[in-house]
Amino acid sequence: MQRRYFVKSGAVALATMGLSPTFLRRMTFGMELPAVQKGKVLVCLFQRGAADALNVVVPFGERAYYQLRPAIAIPAPTSAARSALDLDGFFGLHPSLAPLKPLWDRGLLAPIHAVGSPSNTRSHFDAQDYMESGTPDVKGTTDGWLNRYLAASGTCAECEVSPFRAVAMAPQTPRVLQGSSPTVAMDALDQFAVRTGGDAAARLESLYRTGSPDLVHGSGREMFDAVKMLKSADPQRYQPDNGAEYPRSQFGQRLRQIAQLIKSGVGLEVAFADIGGWDTHVNQGGVQGQLAARLDDFAQSIAAFTTDMGDKMENVVVLTMSEFGRMARQNGNGGTDHGHAGAMFVIGGGVKGKKVYGKWPGLAPEQLFEGRDLALTTDFRTVFSEIATGHLGATKLDTLFPGFKTGPRLGLLG
Repeated sequence: MQRRYFVKSGAVALATMGLSPTFLRRMTFGMELPAVQKGKVLVCLFQRGAADALNVVVPFGERAYYQLRPAIAIPAPTSAARSALDLDGFFGLHPSLAPLKPLWDRGLLAPIHAVGSPSNTRSHFDAQDYMESGTPDVKGTTDGWLNRYLAASGTCAECEVSPFRAVAMAPQTPRVLQGSSPTVAMDALDQFAVRTGGDAAARLESLYRTGSPDLVHGSGREMFDAVKMLKSADPQRYQPDNGAEYPRSQFGQRLRQIAQLIKSGVGLEVAFADIGGWDTHVNQGGVQGQLAARLDDFAQSIAAFTTDMGDKMENVVVLTMSEFGRMARQNGNGGTDHGHAGAMFVIGGGVKGKKVYGKWPGLAPEQLFEGRDLALTTDFRTVFSEIATGHLGATKLDTLFPGFKTGPRLGLLG
């Protein structure tokens, strides 16, 4: 059978699960990528839907907070179990984030408040696009800031680069990883495989590995090498370390598989996962309810990941983000509408934790953005750039965040 006919017949389309098209184009462009930067790993977690920052990192020391939210505010810290978990006498964590409190106590957790995009859009789609592209209010950007980091972080003609350098545990490549540098997206590790079995798979591999080194030959060889590399990690038999117990939720299992990839030594440098369900217009709840349940899964999954990683967290940074926050005042449906500034978490062994970062703008009427929202005091690009340079070793910030003038650093990393 001629290779071109074989490709045209559609066999290639059935061959893999979740490969980015740029991964399959790598041989065409002759791209050479750098090896993993000193074993450092960045895990990006996107809370899609706009998480309510004021009930996640609770400003219980702000009187206006309780005036704005008489039914859904989180009570100030007390001996009761269902109240904010005191961090510094002014801010506290939602009680459902209790699994993260030990990370704060150990100095591994750094919340950032009043952080987000300078864009005033209240569109989920646009705000997520701006945060992932790293270019607020610029809709023409074609790639994500993390893909630009991968492409710009040097060249190494003699390096063997892992096809798993950048992995999204998602059904398709997220905006933040789209671009010229190769990435992989997959729902689950055990689904990344040739979808035809036995002799057919062997014949397909043989076809890819023979003949002239054209696009199909090169990309096919990489595909099978990637499959074999992942199989050697044995996804089906992975057992978390240190007694870690991941939730059975989709998010929990995605973090479990990211931990496996890191510990399997397949060359992972950037990982991505997202978790939805944060658009709480109706019946948001306070210490209990819709938001509390979402935060419980979120916190248990992250806590299990850090426990599982153990000492390896020294080389890992977890960065959480959401496209914007929510309105400071509760609405008439027991929820909150689209807002402006939000909150992030940075977690890891190299993080200067046990401090809430960002300038607090206050919640008095004259302090609110457009008279209704938590005001922005930290541009998300300040956070991203600090992590890109301090953790991953990036040097070309003008490439990562074009047009952004970096100001004073927050000092998130030691």
